[in-house]
Amino acid sequence: MKLHKKLTTASGRPYVENENSQSVGSRGPLLLQDYILHEKMAHFNRERIPERVVHAKGSGAFGTFTVTHDITKYTKAKIFSEIGKETKMLLRFSTVGGEKGSADTERDPRGFAMKFYTEDGNWDLVGNNTPVFFVKDPKKFDDFIHTQKRDPHTNLKSPTMMWDYWSLNPESLHQVLILMSDRGTPYGYRHMNGYGSHTYSMIDAANRRTYVKFHFKTAQGIRNFTNEEAAQMKAHDMDFAQRDLIENIDAGNFPKWDLKIQVMSEEEALSQDYYLNPFDLTKVWPHGDYPLIDVGVVELNQNPHNYFQDIEQAAFAPAHIVDGIGYSPDKMLQGRLLSYPDAHRYRLGTNYEQIPVNRCPFATNNYQRDGQMRVDGNGGENPNYFPNSFDGMEIDSAYQEPPLPIDSPYADWYDRNCEGENDHFTQPGNLFKIMTPEQQLNTINNIIGAMSGIEGPKKAEIVNRQLSHWYRADGRLGAAIADGLGVDVDMEEPE
Repeated sequence: MKLHKKLTTASGRPYVENENSQSVGSRGPLLLQDYILHEKMAHFNRERIPERVVHAKGSGAFGTFTVTHDITKYTKAKIFSEIGKETKMLLRFSTVGGEKGSADTERDPRGFAMKFYTEDGNWDLVGNNTPVFFVKDPKKFDDFIHTQKRDPHTNLKSPTMMWDYWSLNPESLHQVLILMSDRGTPYGYRHMNGYGSHTYSMIDAANRRTYVKFHFKTAQGIRNFTNEEAAQMKAHDMDFAQRDLIENIDAGNFPKWDLKIQVMSEEEALSQDYYLNPFDLTKVWPHGDYPLIDVGVVELNQNPHNYFQDIEQAAFAPAHIVDGIGYSPDKMLQGRLLSYPDAHRYRLGTNYEQIPVNRCPFATNNYQRDGQMRVDGNGGENPNYFPNSFDGMEIDSAYQEPPLPIDSPYADWYDRNCEGENDHFTQPGNLFKIMTPEQQLNTINNIIGAMSGIEGPKKAEIVNRQLSHWYRADGRLGAAIADGLGVDVDMEEPE
C-alpha cells in the first residue's frame, strides 16, 4: 500500500508547488516571496562543509582579457570600451559533481568561471563548458545535484538515481547527450570551450537593452578523451587537468580563448514570435539565426602563488555585474543571483569579498559593517547608515538600467514545460546528427555503458522511459541504445 505524505517546508508548511518557481508571467522574473524556492536553495548551499557543494574539484589561473573588436554599440561596459584594452582576470575550471579529492578526468560537465577586475567593479561570468544545462528552473537544481552525488543509503554514486531523474525530466536530454559524448571527458581544461550559458543583457550608452550569449572558443582546439582513455588517465593521474594547466603556464605555453557573443534585440526576445524561449537554459540560440560576433581574447599567463589563497577561496557569483552588463528573465540565472552569494557567505563568511582574490582593486564604498573576519578597517569612525549628514556619499543615477518589461501582470507558478516550451528533443536530435560517425558511436557506447548501471526493481521502467526520450531525439540513436542494452522494443518512434 502506497503511503501518502505531504511535502512540507522545514517549519511544516505544505508545499503547493515543487517543480516551478513563482514568476511574473510564464517568462517573467521570479518573485522574492517564493519562500519555498529560497528555503530549498539556502538549505542546499549548507549541506557540505567546508568544500564547495558543487564544483569542489577545481584549478585556476590569472590572466588578461584583451578587446579585439568594437562592440560599444551593444554595451557601455568599460571593459569593452576600446580595442586593445586589457583587463586583469581570474579563470577557475572545475568538475561539477565530484568531491575535492575526485579525479578531474571524470565524465562530468566542467565549470568555467571568470572574474574580471574592471574599474567599475568586479564582473563575474560563471558558466560551464556546455551552452545548456540539465534543468530550466532553479527549484529543480538541488534535486538534480543530489542525483549526481552519493546515494544516502549506500554512499556510492548511483546510475539508478541519475537515470531515474533524467528520465523523469526530459528537459535534461540536450545536456545529457552532450555529457555522454566525448565532450563529457575533455582533455584537460585548455582544450574545451567555455560558455556563459545563461542569457544575459547588455546596456548601451543610450540605455537600450540587448540580450546576449557569451561563448569562449578554445584557441588550442577541441580535444577530448574517449571513455577508455579517461578511465586510464584516472588510474594514472587523478589530477591530470590541474597538472596540464599549471605545467603549460609555467612553460610559457599560455592558453587562450576567443570571446564571441550572440545578440538578440529586446523586441525579438520579448515578442514570443521566435520558436523557442530565448531565456530557456536547456536550449541554444542557433548560430544560423544569431551568428557569433568576435569580441576579444582571454589569455591565462600566471599561476597562483598559493592555491588555497587564490583558487580555493575564489568566489564567483553571476549577481556580480558591472555597468553595461545586465540580467535577463532566465529563471536559472535569477535563482543563481540569490544562491551563489549565499553559498559564499556560508562557505567563506559574510565578508568573503574582502579576501584579496575576491576584492575589487578599485574603490568600494558602502555601509556594510561587522561580521566574521572583517579585515578592511570596518569603516573606521565613519557613519554606518544612509543617508547621513557627514560623509557626502551619493547615489549615482547614471548607472540606472532601463526598466525590464514583463509579459504578464499575474504572479503564479507557471509550468516551465507548457505548450510551446516542451520540445526537448529537436535540439539534441540535431546535435547527434551533426556528430561524425566516430563521435556518434562513442556517444552511443558511453550511454549504453552508463545506463547499464541502472539496477533495482524499477530498472525496466527507468530504462524504457529514458529510451523513449532517445527515440524522440533520433530514431537511430534510440534503436542503437536499445540494442546495446538488450531491450526488445518496437523500432518505430514512440507515440
